[in-house]
Amino acid sequence: MGREIPDLLPGTLELLILKTLVREPLHGYAVAQRLKDMSDEVLQVGESSLYPALQRLLLRGWVKAEWGTSENNRRARYYTLTAAGRKQLAVERQEFDRLILAIHKVLNTA
Repeated sequence: MGREIPDLLPGTLELLILKTLVREPLHGYAVAQRLKDMSDEVLQVGESSLYPALQRLLLRGWVKAEWGTSENNRRARYYTLTAAGRKQLAVERQEFDRLILAIHKVLNTA
């Protein structure tokens, strides 16, 4: 999948995955592709980061998974955002925005 993403703040990958799943269920590779496309190829998530993050989201009940057939006729696990995941996305987004604002303030202080 190319070059891995740079170090992210803890929890950021989960936030990005939740956001990616808002529109529709996706299989893991499609999640990685959507993140890559939406970020103008800056965020390139490797399997070694993506699938453990998806598993954490499953265990927390923020996503659910079902087996299906991908667009190239292969068996794939599709992830869907749950109601709890939608609520968590709002919480995580608010906290992330607060953190980014604080970092921005520090970087812009003389």
